[in-house]
Amino acid sequence: MSRTRTAAALGLAAAGVLSVASATSTASASAAPSPRSAAAGSTTVTPAGHAFTAALSGKATLKAGSVTVTCSVSVATGTVPAAPGNHNPAGPVSSPITPPTYSSCTASIPGVTPTVTTSGAWSVSMQHGSPITAVMTVPAGGLVLKTTGLANCTVTTAPSGPANVSGTWTNGAPPSLTFTNATVPVSVTGGFGCPTSATTSTFNAVYKVTDTTDPAQQITVAP
Repeated sequence: MSRTRTAAALGLAAAGVLSVASATSTASASAAPSPRSAAAGSTTVTPAGHAFTAALSGKATLKAGSVTVTCSVSVATGTVPAAPGNHNPAGPVSSPITPPTYSSCTASIPGVTPTVTTSGAWSVSMQHGSPITAVMTVPAGGLVLKTTGLANCTVTTAPSGPANVSGTWTNGAPPSLTFTNATVPVSVTGGFGCPTSATTSTFNAVYKVTDTTDPAQQITVAP
């Protein structure tokens, strides 16, 4: 599944995220063991089976070398795994996610227009703890950013295979998914003005998550 947005850039996680985080498909999901910790505690995400929307709060930034892309609009949707997949007694709860979309983006280089395309099978997992951790997995080449104008560059995320983007989840009304200086592997090609030596980028974003099945309830991560 792909999303292309002229004058848009980066992704998640999208997060990612969302991401969201950032962003979960309605496909079935299941609890999965996490590579983060062999002794992870239990995790339960509720309400089971509820759909949600993750919307960017503030701005998202992706910095690769000397180039920074800033976006003010990003939206993703998804679904909490149905029971019993919404509970894992010894690790995170994981589900597939759809690539997030980004718009209203600008580049730090004057005269440059960014375009982003996202694709492939993304996923997100959440592990209860202090803090509650979230990992968005970006598939190989899952986000491709191109700039045109004074600098013609191509930035490809996760160029060598799937990459994990780390963030945190905060329960609340609404809950939020946050990525703070998260590292994302990239490859950069292009001519003058392109940060071709960059092998990683830094991603920052905060998403607010809304239960769209029942707006009176909140998506919650618990033991």
